[in-house]
Amino acid sequence: MKNIIMIMSDSLRYDHIGALGNDWIKTPNLNSLASQSVVFENAYPEGLPTLPVRTALFTGNYTLTNRFWQGLVPQDVTLAEILDEHGYVNGLITDTYHLAKPNMNYHRGFHCFDWIRGQESDAWNVGPNKFDLKKYSKPAIYDTVAYRLLDQYLRNLSLIDWRNPEERYAAQVRRSAVNWLQQAKTTGRPFFLHVDFFDPHEPWLPPEPYNTMYTDPDYDGAEIINPKGGPSDWMTPQELKYTKAMYAGVVSHVDHEIGRLLDSIEQMGLLDDTYIIFLADHGHPFSEHGIMLKDARNLYNELLKIPLMVRFPQKEHAGKRISSLAQTVDIAPTILSLLSLEKENRYMQGESLLPLINGERDKIYDFVVSGFFNIQDRCLRNEKYSFIYRDNAPNELYDQENDPAEKRNLCAELPEIAKEMENAIPRTFWVRMQKEHGLQNHWPIEGTEKTFFPPERYWKK
Repeated sequence: MKNIIMIMSDSLRYDHIGALGNDWIKTPNLNSLASQSVVFENAYPEGLPTLPVRTALFTGNYTLTNRFWQGLVPQDVTLAEILDEHGYVNGLITDTYHLAKPNMNYHRGFHCFDWIRGQESDAWNVGPNKFDLKKYSKPAIYDTVAYRLLDQYLRNLSLIDWRNPEERYAAQVRRSAVNWLQQAKTTGRPFFLHVDFFDPHEPWLPPEPYNTMYTDPDYDGAEIINPKGGPSDWMTPQELKYTKAMYAGVVSHVDHEIGRLLDSIEQMGLLDDTYIIFLADHGHPFSEHGIMLKDARNLYNELLKIPLMVRFPQKEHAGKRISSLAQTVDIAPTILSLLSLEKENRYMQGESLLPLINGERDKIYDFVVSGFFNIQDRCLRNEKYSFIYRDNAPNELYDQENDPAEKRNLCAELPEIAKEMENAIPRTFWVRMQKEHGLQNHWPIEGTEKTFFPPERYWKK
């Protein structure tokens, strides 16, 4: 049986990797991996953000209809648990601290797991904050969640030499993963390792030399490394440029650590017996449509389009590009198919992507749907168009081939296509199933206004 190494990088934009079209950010290691891999050019998450994506990744099942910010439930069957039944030894290494929170249970099925502490607002250090908090902020952020999160993050960094890349969390994740692989080799069993880098998730304060790699040396404004979400009109163009440069620095830093991990895998002689899957959970908006961060209304390419690469043993299929649609929910069934365990896919909603790789099928999906469980807006995509259904605003339609930046809304010009795509969104992907129901015995009454049923009420935990 072959080994599986899955590498996740949180909030890494598709268009910030050189091999996927970026011309200014240094990502030599991901570029090299792409040249050795099958690259999916139209891969998207279904339910966002961080935790729903991991649930879909680990279970092969959709979350948009029934999950939001929660962990695995007892009824879930995970990829790690399935592989355990087939003799695999499983490891989880991550600094994505949400996975380690009480009751999340994302370590289920893993024989070993290592939580690297300190990212974002991880409740790790209650001691003094050695940083000048206001240096990395401005009054528009004071008294917001973003400001409190930044305070905790800088408190955590106060415990380490943050300028030293060897002490940063991505380096710790890489070292832990290498140590685990060295141990796994001694078991004589096939293994599954999931390495989950939280970088380049915000806040963005990369170590040296990445903290000045892309910034303007003459910039003397606010060093905003953790902007608040929503409309970005509180930021000046210079501040936005600085923030984007800091994000790019973290991208290059995590690329470096992924490269060191891949080098160690090669030095251990594992490449010829191991499938390596690399992906992100989602991207990250930087005001391309006037909105910062992972806002549920921002259902555009900068958030939804993700990198997805599959490196085969001995570089089989290297360099192949697939433009057909793929989803995060497809990863688990694809892995099982690669291991000739297709029968375990029976109760997964995702589809194996192996027929696309082997050239047995041209496409699996006519369209995919993405969105956030707790808001009504939805994005439906096919290989030509992206359609965004809005709950309280005009709908949007974009030509992905001629307008990948999604700037020209074609709803008025192509109303039939817009209506066809709106009608293609499954009703269960529009409504939220965990909600308070009104009348259960419902039927149309003549003369009354027709509305969606069940009643439209925002889900609250």
